[in-house]
Amino acid sequence: MTDEKPGLVLIVDDERPIRRFLRASLSSHGFEVLEAENGQEAFNYMTSRHPDLIILDLALPDMDGIDILKRLREWSDTPVIILSVRDNEEEKIKALDAGADDYLTKPFSVGELSARIRSALRHAQKAGELPATFQADELKLDFVRRQVFLGEDEINLTPTEYEILKYLIRNAGKVVTHHMLLREVWGIGYENDPHLVRVNISNLRHKIEKDAAQPEFILTEAGVGYRFRALD
Repeated sequence: MTDEKPGLVLIVDDERPIRRFLRASLSSHGFEVLEAENGQEAFNYMTSRHPDLIILDLALPDMDGIDILKRLREWSDTPVIILSVRDNEEEKIKALDAGADDYLTKPFSVGELSARIRSALRHAQKAGELPATFQADELKLDFVRRQVFLGEDEINLTPTEYEILKYLIRNAGKVVTHHMLLREVWGIGYENDPHLVRVNISNLRHKIEKDAAQPEFILTEAGVGYRFRALD
């Protein structure tokens, strides 16, 4: 992605009206747009044009979107936003665990899609980067000293709570599933125990949020996982 253009976006959807609508909307925001109506055409563009972001439908005529995503993740970290009529939690979790950066269901708001695209592109630019310090409103973290502050007060987190918060911040704006958190924080063997995540997230919210019942930092993606508020 260059400084002159917001980026090159590949739309993979077999519905021509959806592609035309997305092309018009994204082009008006300065994006360069490619269109593919099936998986094979999508892979041709992925390997020849190297888009900055991919908008992927799950129901394609020649292959399932999840299979495309899994194959793509074998060699590329290009951000992928799923845009699908499938709105059940199981499909969302499957897509996110397979490597999707976000998931929107049809019908959708162009404004929300644009915001999700910007967030995914920012995250891709910062992937793997973790600054020495971090601040969002009154929440401050010193990753070198492993200290957390809310305003001037130091917050005492357990090692597990700290690792959860660090992982969420590293993926700010991106949906993180229960499975992803379990694998990252607890390790292999705990992937099927989402209760561990819920308990620790609850405790973490009570420590860093002004109102744990209405969190401003750690947002819930119902039935799927969590998202640390996208950073400006």
